[in-house]
Amino acid sequence: MLVHTVVFWLRKDLTPAQREEFLKEGLESLRPIKSVKELHIGTPAPIAPRPVVDASYSFALTAIFADVAAHDAYQVDPVHKAFVERFKPCWERVQIYDAM
Repeated sequence: MLVHTVVFWLRKDLTPAQREEFLKEGLESLRPIKSVKELHIGTPAPIAPRPVVDASYSFALTAIFADVAAHDAYQVDPVHKAFVERFKPCWERVQIYDAM
């Protein structure tokens, strides 16, 4: 199993409608990709602040894959490539964590 977590910091000047479009037409579009076993999308949880918690991001996506080959297939899937192409201008920063 491979756990692929992507954290997005969206541009501050995006409107609420643009942020909603990023979520609904962007992140949600990745859900049907065949190699994705599970997909979870969220925003920072409303928990008490602690020094070790970073709640500065806009959205986090966690995709679960069977293995590295499934992850690699996701990276070149046309739906994923279209998401990156269309929505890359929306973010200031992206950080990825892959774990097995």
